Amino acid sequence: MAIWDLAAELNHPLDFLLIQNGFISLFHQQAILDETTSWLRNHHYKVAKVDAAAWQSQADLHQDLGRALDFPDYYGSNLDALNDCLGDVAVQAYGWTAADAGLVLVIDRLEAFVGKDASTAHHLLDIFARQATYAALFGHRMMCLVRTGDPHLELPPVGGLSVAWNHREFLSAR
Repeated sequence: MAIWDLAAELNHPLDFLLIQNGFISLFHQQAILDETTSWLRNHHYKVAKVDAAAWQSQADLHQDLGRALDFPDYYGSNLDALNDCLGDVAVQAYGWTAADAGLVLVIDRLEAFVGKDASTAHHLLDIFARQATYAALFGHRMMCLVRTGDPHLELPPVGGLSVAWNHREFLSAR
């Protein structure tokens, strides 16, 4: 399900709008994120949610992501293992199935973890963006929705792209 209808160029569905500028979108308002995830669930996306504010260390990040994405027991709980496992998720080895329209990882309150370990937070998003690109090669849709309590949060480019605000909050972020 990799292709959207070009005839509907001016009326793209929400999933298209979310990933047209990259596989990771920033959100500030909880209500907009809730509406978005509700729409995605109603359109048969699997939505996995983690709360980055609860992460005190890299170990917490890995444990939470492993649980949310059904990583195997042998998951090595480091960034290289995360890259490997997200590569397996990209080809639907686990974490979601072909019956799902796509996979959405929601990371809530990322700014809290950025304050503790900005480098690891960046690597997480960078790895996800690269693996979402890999998934797209197989016609699989993966996206990451990142909510932050800081409306001025700026993240370095991930997957070779800048992290863009979602289409509804883009102008107010400026």
